[in-house]
Amino acid sequence: MRNLIILSTVVSMAIACKMDSSESSTGDITVVPIDNPIEGNSSLPRLYSSGEEVYLSLVTRTDSMNILRFVTYKDSKWNAIQGVAKGSDWFVNWADFPVISKNEDRLVLTYLQKSDTATYAYDIKVIHRMPVDRENIAFGPAGFLEEKIFTLHDDSTKTEHGFASIVPYAEKSFFVTWLDGRNTAGSNQDDHSDHGSGAMTIRGAVIDSIGEITREVELDARVCDCCQTSATITDNGPLVAYRDRTEEEIRDISVVRQVNGEWLEPQTIGHDNWNIAGCPVNGPSVDANKNTVGLAWFTATKGEGEVNVSFSVDNGATFQSPIRLDSGNATGRVDIVMLSATEAAVLWIEPDGKDEVIQLVKITSAGNKGAVVTVAKTSAERSSGFPQIEKFGDRLMMAWTEVSGETSAIKTATLSLDKL
Repeated sequence: MRNLIILSTVVSMAIACKMDSSESSTGDITVVPIDNPIEGNSSLPRLYSSGEEVYLSLVTRTDSMNILRFVTYKDSKWNAIQGVAKGSDWFVNWADFPVISKNEDRLVLTYLQKSDTATYAYDIKVIHRMPVDRENIAFGPAGFLEEKIFTLHDDSTKTEHGFASIVPYAEKSFFVTWLDGRNTAGSNQDDHSDHGSGAMTIRGAVIDSIGEITREVELDARVCDCCQTSATITDNGPLVAYRDRTEEEIRDISVVRQVNGEWLEPQTIGHDNWNIAGCPVNGPSVDANKNTVGLAWFTATKGEGEVNVSFSVDNGATFQSPIRLDSGNATGRVDIVMLSATEAAVLWIEPDGKDEVIQLVKITSAGNKGAVVTVAKTSAERSSGFPQIEKFGDRLMMAWTEVSGETSAIKTATLSLDKL
């Protein structure tokens, strides 16, 4: 079992609740559910927006077979769902999930494949799709000439590699970051409490336009073992947010950024001074619009969970004082999307009586906070995962996992920006 810290003041154990099929409202703000394009047991939603079109990746399970699929939403309708990979030897986990990204006519998805019998020994597999050469269609799925599947990292250790983030980068490439356990080789990969041979690291690289890994680099040599990473592109280049880990077990949020092609030293954000002996499995989320960066994260330094946001208006060089968003005892699991150079929308989970709810709020870099919108009821159980949010056109799309007993289903909804 992972060495997780479960704080009763942070996590409210609630029975999974089904979302009402009707619209969810907070005052005059209406969240509109979208018909589910997925049939059967589904989970681990991940959203990517190209601006006018939204991509949703997910995992479905039939017997012992896991299937990675994606579907696109455009012009108020879902297109045909596509299956891209399947396997019975995958690592499927509520907190470490596949990701999807698109850059012009290149598409990238990931999944996790076991590399050994140990619980947390697995690799990150990347699917890279390129467009068809109409004069020489030789192979590949319909609509694509080439599909490459490869391992993201260059080591062969039977250790943990996961929690990837991928964002479009220059010249039809992608910037990718991930947690890399190569230095933990020799430790017990069934238990994160044993890292005598080395610490978890965070690495970064570029997947170029033909699916080759370039410019791989270690960004931080000691980080929290199983909190999600997040990445964005500023006017200066890539910026990565993650939960750090000091020798004294302070696990605050750090960012590391690239300027003029060079990676700078990591910097701690917020200075929560959260001393915790195990991974809280609750990573940050970051997004940028021009030179403004919005960063949201979870902490629990004052006896209860908090969701904070901070802005930088200089490409991440400095950050403003944190602003707390939740109404108390938050569960966390944050996501953020920049709406403009001065506004962001933040999504998170917190208790509401006996229930857990997914909350949404718009906040400006000047600290002006809008009305908090309840998107849906959810569950504090781990299987409910991490809700997602993206902006497309003049709307927001949210996706989350609804849990009912042993089954789960992905739910999606939209909200007009002029209502937020």
